[in-house]
Amino acid sequence: MNALHQYLLDTYRAEQLGEPAPPAPGTHDVAVLRAVRDRRRFERVLAGRPVRGGLRTVLRRLLRLRARAC
Repeated sequence: MNALHQYLLDTYRAEQLGEPAPPAPGTHDVAVLRAVRDRRRFERVLAGRPVRGGLRTVLRRLLRLRARAC
């Protein structure tokens, strides 16, 4: 059973019991991703590392390694 099937089953049960319907799958995905990003930024500040440029630094390092290997 995937998430859509579970959602449809939960919606049906909620309707039968007179309860509010559950949120659709994926409704809060963007909020969760933002919260994860904010938490990682906060942890970087506490560790004394720069907040911006972490992903760029890693990608630049990977590209340099591939350029040297070729």
